[in-house]
Amino acid sequence: MASSGQPSKPTPTGQGEGPAPPGKPTTVESHVLDMGAKMLQAMKPIRKIQQHACTFALYAHDLTRQIETHHFVSRLNQDVLQCAVYDSDLPTARLIGVEYIVSDKVFEGLPAEEQKLWHFHAYEIKSGLWACPRVPEALSKPELQDLSKTYGKFWCTWQVDRGDRLPLGAAALMMSPQGVNLGRVRPDLVKSRDENYRLSTDELKASRLELPEPDQWINPNADYWKQHGKGFALDVVETEMKRMAPFP
Repeated sequence: MASSGQPSKPTPTGQGEGPAPPGKPTTVESHVLDMGAKMLQAMKPIRKIQQHACTFALYAHDLTRQIETHHFVSRLNQDVLQCAVYDSDLPTARLIGVEYIVSDKVFEGLPAEEQKLWHFHAYEIKSGLWACPRVPEALSKPELQDLSKTYGKFWCTWQVDRGDRLPLGAAALMMSPQGVNLGRVRPDLVKSRDENYRLSTDELKASRLELPEPDQWINPNADYWKQHGKGFALDVVETEMKRMAPFP
């Protein structure tokens, strides 16, 4: 994959309301297999998912495209988290991408070119956009303190906001909302999320005022678009294939 200029323009269909994927209804036989496998297999990576966070993301090549995202978080250790990202928390939710989250200590060890693909979480946390539905804010506070100093790399593989019925084309790099005009989340998206979970983003923001301000220690390579006005987009390009030598 290589950088490209302008991906195709989306055809918005409403937040998380694209048509269902093509296909026949799930058969009884498939349901039986799924139930049996669930009883017999350990599913250890899935069982490591312990948290659900709801927030918002912006496409790195087009900040006018914004989506509500649901991150189901598992912890590899205290410095590295991995998130399966869905378009909702319903049983019919579509897996739309993956985000990796690392501490500031880990991030500082990455090459400068790699750091440009990552975003900082401080504003997202402090502004109340990152929410843990149904979890009391007091219980979340210690985790939020740590998360506010982390960096994330989020690849969206299924662009449901443009109505894609399947994951199509190259993955899209996503950015975190920021406290600037070009990086603000649309009020209608925030209002819809708040009403759905009976929470108040403004109240969450007020409760997080004591979290540290990041301006003095945020790495300038993160959120590259803020400094340079340039985003990143991927395209699929044809390339020479490396082939295996014949087996003896």
